[in-house]
Amino acid sequence: MIFSATSLWLVLATLSGSAMADTSDSGSALTLDTAAIKAEGIVTAPAAVRRLQGEIKAPGEVKANGYATVLVSPRVPAQVVKRQARLGDSVKAGAPLVTLSSVEVAEAQGALIVGEREWQRVSSLGAQAVSERRYTEVKVQRDQARARLRAYGLSDGQITALLRGGSSRADGTFELLAPADGRITTDEFMLGERIEPGRTLFTLVDEDSVWIQAQLAPAEAGRVQRGSTARIEAHGQTISGKVVQLPHQASEQTRTVPVRIEASNRDDLLHNGEFVDTFIAAGEGRDALAVPDEAILLMQNQPTVFVAAGQGRFEPVPVAPGDSQGGWTVIRDGLKPGAPVVVKGAFALKARLLKSQIGGDGH
Repeated sequence: MIFSATSLWLVLATLSGSAMADTSDSGSALTLDTAAIKAEGIVTAPAAVRRLQGEIKAPGEVKANGYATVLVSPRVPAQVVKRQARLGDSVKAGAPLVTLSSVEVAEAQGALIVGEREWQRVSSLGAQAVSERRYTEVKVQRDQARARLRAYGLSDGQITALLRGGSSRADGTFELLAPADGRITTDEFMLGERIEPGRTLFTLVDEDSVWIQAQLAPAEAGRVQRGSTARIEAHGQTISGKVVQLPHQASEQTRTVPVRIEASNRDDLLHNGEFVDTFIAAGEGRDALAVPDEAILLMQNQPTVFVAAGQGRFEPVPVAPGDSQGGWTVIRDGLKPGAPVVVKGAFALKARLLKSQIGGDGH
Protein backbone atom coordinates (compact mmCIF):
# COMPACT_ATOMS: atom_id res chain seq x y z
CA MET A 1 0.00 0.00 0.00
CA ILE A 2 1.37 3.45 -0.91
CA PHE A 3 0.80 6.40 1.42
CA SER A 4 1.01 10.03 0.43
CA ALA A 5 3.10 12.38 2.60
CA THR A 6 -0.13 13.72 4.12
CA SER A 7 -1.42 10.23 4.88
CA LEU A 8 1.89 9.25 6.47
CA TRP A 9 1.83 12.40 8.54
CA LEU A 10 -1.66 11.51 9.81
CA VAL A 11 -0.56 7.98 10.66
CA LEU A 12 2.42 9.21 12.65
CA ALA A 13 0.35 11.92 14.27
CA THR A 14 -2.20 9.31 15.37
CA LEU A 15 0.57 7.23 16.88
CA SER A 16 2.04 10.27 18.61
CA GLY A 17 -1.37 11.23 20.04
CA SER A 18 -2.31 7.71 21.16
CA ALA A 19 -1.41 6.12 24.46
CA MET A 20 2.34 5.48 24.23
CA ALA A 21 3.21 4.81 27.82
CA ASP A 22 5.01 1.60 26.92
CA THR A 23 7.54 1.46 24.08
CA SER A 24 7.09 -2.26 23.65
CA ASP A 25 3.38 -1.70 22.88
CA SER A 26 3.45 1.26 20.46
CA GLY A 27 7.03 1.18 19.21
CA SER A 28 6.80 4.97 18.78
CA ALA A 29 8.29 6.40 21.95
CA LEU A 30 11.33 5.98 24.17
CA THR A 31 11.76 6.13 27.89
CA LEU A 32 15.25 6.88 29.20
CA ASP A 33 16.52 7.16 32.73
CA THR A 34 18.45 10.21 33.93
CA ALA A 35 21.85 8.58 33.35
CA ALA A 36 20.99 7.69 29.74
CA ILE A 37 19.67 11.19 29.03
CA LYS A 38 22.90 12.69 30.31
CA ALA A 39 25.06 10.18 28.44
CA GLU A 40 23.33 10.96 25.13
CA GLY A 41 23.63 14.72 25.69
CA ILE A 42 19.90 15.25 25.27
CA VAL A 43 18.75 18.87 25.72
CA THR A 44 15.20 20.15 25.35
CA ALA A 45 13.87 23.67 24.84
CA PRO A 46 10.36 25.05 24.37
CA ALA A 47 9.37 25.62 20.75
CA ALA A 48 8.94 29.37 20.40
CA VAL A 49 7.99 32.03 17.90
CA ARG A 50 11.12 33.78 16.66
CA ARG A 51 11.77 36.90 14.66
CA LEU A 52 13.28 35.75 11.34
CA GLN A 53 14.84 38.26 8.97
CA GLY A 54 14.27 38.01 5.23
CA GLU A 55 17.38 36.84 3.39
CA ILE A 56 18.91 36.86 -0.07
CA LYS A 57 21.12 33.91 -1.01
CA ALA A 58 24.03 34.68 -3.31
CA PRO A 59 27.36 33.12 -4.31
CA GLY A 60 30.43 34.81 -2.87
CA GLU A 61 34.21 34.75 -3.17
CA VAL A 62 36.59 35.19 -0.22
CA LYS A 63 39.09 38.01 -0.65
CA ALA A 64 41.79 39.48 1.56
CA ASN A 65 40.69 42.46 3.62
CA GLY A 66 42.19 45.31 1.62
CA TYR A 67 42.17 47.58 4.66
CA ALA A 68 44.25 45.02 6.59
CA THR A 69 46.73 44.30 3.77
CA VAL A 70 50.19 45.90 3.54
CA LEU A 71 52.63 45.84 0.61
CA VAL A 72 56.28 45.85 1.71
CA SER A 73 58.78 47.32 -0.74
CA PRO A 74 62.14 49.19 -0.59
CA ARG A 75 62.26 52.93 -1.14
CA VAL A 76 65.70 52.94 -2.79
CA PRO A 77 67.42 50.73 -5.37
CA ALA A 78 68.85 47.75 -3.47
CA GLN A 79 70.14 44.21 -3.80
CA VAL A 80 68.72 41.27 -1.86
CA VAL A 81 71.35 39.93 0.54
CA LYS A 82 69.44 37.60 2.87
CA ARG A 83 65.87 36.34 3.21
CA GLN A 84 64.65 36.34 6.82
CA ALA A 85 60.96 35.46 6.38
CA ARG A 86 59.16 33.08 4.06
CA LEU A 87 55.79 32.60 2.41
CA GLY A 88 53.15 31.58 4.97
CA ASP A 89 55.04 32.93 8.01
CA SER A 90 53.11 34.93 10.59
CA VAL A 91 55.18 37.93 11.63
CA LYS A 92 54.88 40.72 14.16
CA ALA A 93 55.32 44.40 13.44
CA GLY A 94 59.03 45.28 13.49
CA ALA A 95 60.22 41.77 12.60
CA PRO A 96 63.03 41.68 9.97
CA LEU A 97 61.83 40.34 6.62
CA VAL A 98 64.85 40.68 4.32
CA THR A 99 68.36 42.17 4.38
CA LEU A 100 69.15 44.57 1.53
CA SER A 101 72.25 46.44 0.38
CA SER A 102 72.10 49.91 -1.16
CA VAL A 103 74.69 52.47 -2.26
CA GLU A 104 72.31 55.31 -1.40
CA VAL A 105 71.80 53.94 2.09
CA ALA A 106 75.57 53.58 2.57
CA GLU A 107 76.04 57.25 1.69
CA ALA A 108 73.28 58.28 4.08
CA GLN A 109 74.68 56.08 6.84
CA GLY A 110 78.13 57.65 6.44
CA ALA A 111 76.67 61.15 6.39
CA LEU A 112 74.76 60.51 9.59
CA ILE A 113 77.75 59.07 11.43
CA VAL A 114 79.92 62.04 10.44
CA GLY A 115 77.13 64.53 11.14
CA GLU A 116 76.40 63.01 14.56
CA ARG A 117 80.06 63.16 15.62
CA GLU A 118 80.40 66.76 14.45
CA TRP A 119 77.19 67.68 16.24
CA GLN A 120 78.41 66.10 19.46
CA ARG A 121 81.64 68.13 19.21
CA VAL A 122 79.91 71.41 18.38
CA SER A 123 77.12 71.01 20.91
CA SER A 124 79.64 70.25 23.68
CA LEU A 125 81.37 73.56 22.97
CA GLY A 126 78.09 75.43 23.09
CA ALA A 127 76.58 78.15 20.92
CA GLN A 128 78.78 80.78 22.57
CA ALA A 129 82.05 79.06 21.51
CA VAL A 130 81.15 78.74 17.82
CA SER A 131 79.32 80.98 15.42
CA GLU A 132 75.55 80.73 15.36
CA ARG A 133 75.68 79.86 11.68
CA ARG A 134 78.13 76.97 12.22
CA TYR A 135 76.07 75.69 15.14
CA THR A 136 72.90 75.67 13.01
CA GLU A 137 74.60 74.14 9.95
CA VAL A 138 75.95 71.17 11.89
CA LYS A 139 72.63 70.50 13.53
CA VAL A 140 70.75 70.69 10.22
CA GLN A 141 73.26 68.39 8.48
CA ARG A 142 72.86 65.81 11.24
CA ASP A 143 69.05 66.04 11.12
CA GLN A 144 68.96 65.81 7.33
CA ALA A 145 71.11 62.66 7.34
CA ARG A 146 68.79 61.08 9.91
CA ALA A 147 65.70 62.12 7.91
CA ARG A 148 67.19 60.66 4.73
CA LEU A 149 67.59 57.25 6.36
CA ARG A 150 64.00 57.42 7.64
CA ALA A 151 62.87 58.23 4.10
CA TYR A 152 64.78 55.16 2.89
CA GLY A 153 62.71 53.03 5.27
CA LEU A 154 64.98 52.65 8.32
CA SER A 155 63.31 52.81 11.72
CA ASP A 156 64.47 54.98 14.62
CA GLY A 157 65.70 51.80 16.31
CA GLN A 158 67.84 50.91 13.30
CA ILE A 159 69.25 54.44 13.15
CA THR A 160 70.14 54.34 16.84
CA ALA A 161 71.84 50.96 16.38
CA LEU A 162 73.81 52.42 13.45
CA LEU A 163 75.15 55.26 15.59
CA ARG A 164 76.16 52.83 18.32
CA GLY A 165 78.03 50.68 15.80
CA GLY A 166 80.11 53.52 14.40
CA SER A 167 81.72 53.76 10.96
CA SER A 168 81.95 49.97 10.60
CA ARG A 169 78.18 49.89 10.06
CA ALA A 170 78.14 52.35 7.14
CA ASP A 171 78.19 49.52 4.59
CA GLY A 172 74.77 50.11 3.02
CA THR A 173 73.14 46.98 4.42
CA PHE A 174 69.83 47.31 6.23
CA GLU A 175 66.86 45.17 7.16
CA LEU A 176 63.40 45.75 5.75
CA LEU A 177 61.03 45.44 8.71
CA ALA A 178 57.40 44.33 8.87
CA PRO A 179 55.25 47.47 9.21
CA ALA A 180 52.36 45.53 10.82
CA ASP A 181 51.34 42.15 12.15
CA GLY A 182 50.26 39.70 9.46
CA ARG A 183 50.81 36.58 7.43
CA ILE A 184 53.08 36.63 4.39
CA THR A 185 50.99 35.77 1.35
CA THR A 186 53.46 36.71 -1.41
CA ASP A 187 57.31 36.92 -1.50
CA GLU A 188 58.30 36.85 -5.17
CA PHE A 189 62.02 37.66 -5.27
CA MET A 190 65.38 35.86 -5.30
CA LEU A 191 68.64 36.27 -3.40
CA GLY A 192 71.04 38.53 -5.27
CA GLU A 193 68.25 40.15 -7.25
CA ARG A 194 68.41 43.93 -7.74
CA ILE A 195 65.19 45.54 -6.61
CA GLU A 196 63.91 48.90 -7.79
CA PRO A 197 62.05 51.26 -5.44
CA GLY A 198 58.37 50.40 -5.10
CA ARG A 199 58.80 46.76 -6.14
CA THR A 200 56.65 44.63 -3.80
CA LEU A 201 58.77 42.06 -1.97
CA PHE A 202 56.15 40.90 0.55
CA THR A 203 52.41 41.11 0.99
CA LEU A 204 51.32 41.06 4.63
CA VAL A 205 47.69 40.25 5.39
CA ASP A 206 45.97 40.40 8.76
CA GLU A 207 43.73 37.35 8.39
CA ASP A 208 41.63 38.01 11.49
CA SER A 209 39.01 39.40 9.12
CA VAL A 210 38.27 38.84 5.43
CA TRP A 211 36.03 40.25 2.72
CA ILE A 212 33.46 38.17 0.89
CA GLN A 213 32.33 39.58 -2.43
CA ALA A 214 28.76 38.44 -3.05
CA GLN A 215 27.22 38.77 -6.51
CA LEU A 216 23.59 39.95 -6.45
CA ALA A 217 21.11 40.76 -9.17
CA PRO A 218 20.50 44.54 -9.31
CA ALA A 219 16.92 44.18 -8.04
CA GLU A 220 18.08 42.14 -5.05
CA ALA A 221 20.98 44.49 -4.30
CA GLY A 222 18.44 47.31 -4.02
CA ARG A 223 16.93 45.55 -1.00
CA VAL A 224 20.25 45.42 0.87
CA GLN A 225 21.56 48.22 3.06
CA ARG A 226 25.03 49.00 4.28
CA GLY A 227 25.41 47.53 7.74
CA SER A 228 22.96 44.69 7.03
CA THR A 229 23.82 41.43 8.76
CA ALA A 230 24.93 38.44 6.74
CA ARG A 231 26.00 34.88 7.28
CA ILE A 232 28.48 32.84 5.32
CA GLU A 233 28.29 29.07 5.00
CA ALA A 234 31.60 27.32 4.39
CA HIS A 235 33.07 23.95 5.33
CA GLY A 236 29.88 22.96 7.11
CA GLN A 237 30.00 25.98 9.42
CA THR A 238 28.19 29.31 9.60
CA ILE A 239 30.09 32.59 10.07
CA SER A 240 28.52 35.95 10.86
CA GLY A 241 29.32 39.00 8.75
CA LYS A 242 28.21 42.52 7.89
CA VAL A 243 27.71 44.38 4.62
CA VAL A 244 30.38 47.10 4.46
CA GLN A 245 30.14 48.33 0.87
CA LEU A 246 27.43 48.66 -1.78
CA PRO A 247 28.57 49.85 -5.24
CA HIS A 248 26.20 51.98 -7.29
CA GLN A 249 26.53 50.10 -10.55
CA ALA A 250 26.49 46.54 -11.88
CA SER A 251 29.47 44.77 -13.41
CA GLU A 252 29.55 45.08 -17.19
CA GLN A 253 30.74 41.47 -17.51
CA THR A 254 28.34 39.68 -15.15
CA ARG A 255 25.49 42.21 -14.92
CA THR A 256 25.49 41.61 -11.17
CA VAL A 257 26.21 43.96 -8.28
CA PRO A 258 29.24 43.00 -6.13
CA VAL A 259 28.29 43.45 -2.47
CA ARG A 260 31.19 43.42 0.00
CA ILE A 261 30.74 41.59 3.30
CA GLU A 262 33.27 41.70 6.13
CA ALA A 263 33.52 38.65 8.40
CA SER A 264 35.69 37.58 11.31
CA ASN A 265 38.23 34.88 10.45
CA ARG A 266 40.01 34.34 13.76
CA ASP A 267 39.62 30.57 13.36
CA ASP A 268 41.30 30.73 9.92
CA LEU A 269 38.33 28.99 8.33
CA LEU A 270 38.10 31.17 5.21
CA HIS A 271 40.88 31.43 2.64
CA ASN A 272 41.50 33.88 -0.14
CA GLY A 273 40.00 32.81 -3.48
CA GLU A 274 37.57 30.14 -2.30
CA PHE A 275 33.85 30.24 -3.08
CA VAL A 276 31.14 30.27 -0.39
CA ASP A 277 27.40 30.76 -0.02
CA THR A 278 26.21 34.04 1.49
CA PHE A 279 22.86 34.89 3.04
CA ILE A 280 22.24 38.62 3.37
CA ALA A 281 19.48 40.14 5.51
CA ALA A 282 17.03 42.10 3.37
CA GLY A 283 13.52 43.45 3.74
CA GLU A 284 11.29 43.22 6.78
CA GLY A 285 11.46 40.29 9.16
CA ARG A 286 8.62 38.01 10.15
CA ASP A 287 7.57 36.10 13.24
CA ALA A 288 7.33 32.33 12.94
CA LEU A 289 7.43 29.19 15.08
CA ALA A 290 10.91 27.75 14.54
CA VAL A 291 13.21 25.08 15.96
CA PRO A 292 16.95 24.49 15.49
CA ASP A 293 17.80 22.71 12.25
CA GLU A 294 19.38 19.79 14.13
CA ALA A 295 16.12 19.11 15.97
CA ILE A 296 14.46 17.89 12.76
CA LEU A 297 15.14 14.33 11.54
CA LEU A 298 13.76 12.20 8.72
CA MET A 299 11.84 9.17 10.05
CA GLN A 300 10.08 7.00 7.47
CA ASN A 301 10.72 9.84 5.00
CA GLN A 302 8.75 12.24 7.22
CA PRO A 303 10.36 15.28 8.93
CA THR A 304 10.03 14.59 12.66
CA VAL A 305 11.00 16.12 16.00
CA PHE A 306 11.20 14.49 19.40
CA VAL A 307 9.06 16.00 22.14
CA ALA A 308 9.61 15.34 25.85
CA ALA A 309 6.45 13.90 27.42
CA GLY A 310 7.70 13.82 31.02
CA GLN A 311 9.31 11.17 33.22
CA GLY A 312 12.11 10.55 30.70
CA ARG A 313 9.70 9.81 27.86
CA PHE A 314 10.35 11.15 24.32
CA GLU A 315 7.79 10.94 21.53
CA PRO A 316 8.46 11.40 17.78
CA VAL A 317 6.12 14.02 16.35
CA PRO A 318 5.81 14.51 12.56
CA VAL A 319 5.99 18.14 11.46
CA ALA A 320 5.63 20.19 8.29
CA PRO A 321 8.80 22.30 8.03
CA GLY A 322 9.13 25.54 6.12
CA ASP A 323 12.22 27.43 5.06
CA SER A 324 15.47 27.41 7.02
CA GLN A 325 17.34 30.53 8.07
CA GLY A 326 20.37 31.09 10.25
CA GLY A 327 20.27 27.62 11.78
CA TRP A 328 16.50 27.72 12.43
CA THR A 329 13.72 25.98 10.51
CA VAL A 330 10.16 27.28 10.40
CA ILE A 331 7.48 24.79 11.52
CA ARG A 332 4.29 25.27 9.51
CA ASP A 333 2.27 22.48 11.15
CA GLY A 334 2.49 19.68 13.69
CA LEU A 335 3.89 21.59 16.66
CA LYS A 336 2.54 24.13 19.14
CA PRO A 337 4.48 26.92 20.87
CA GLY A 338 5.83 25.79 24.21
CA ALA A 339 6.24 22.13 23.28
CA PRO A 340 9.47 20.80 24.87
CA VAL A 341 11.43 19.86 21.73
CA VAL A 342 14.72 17.93 21.82
CA VAL A 343 17.22 20.43 20.40
CA LYS A 344 20.36 18.38 21.07
CA GLY A 345 20.68 14.62 20.96
CA ALA A 346 17.76 13.98 18.60
CA PHE A 347 19.87 11.72 16.40
CA ALA A 348 20.76 9.54 19.39
CA LEU A 349 17.05 9.15 20.15
CA LYS A 350 16.37 8.19 16.55
CA ALA A 351 19.07 5.51 16.70
CA ARG A 352 17.63 4.10 19.92
CA LEU A 353 14.12 4.09 18.47
CA LEU A 354 15.22 2.27 15.33
CA LYS A 355 17.06 -0.27 17.47
CA SER A 356 13.93 -0.89 19.57
CA GLN A 357 11.82 -1.36 16.44
CA ILE A 358 14.06 -4.17 15.18
CA GLY A 359 14.06 -5.98 18.49
CA GLY A 360 16.66 -4.10 20.54
CA ASP A 361 16.19 -2.55 23.95
CA GLY A 362 15.07 1.04 23.67
CA HIS A 363 15.17 1.71 27.41
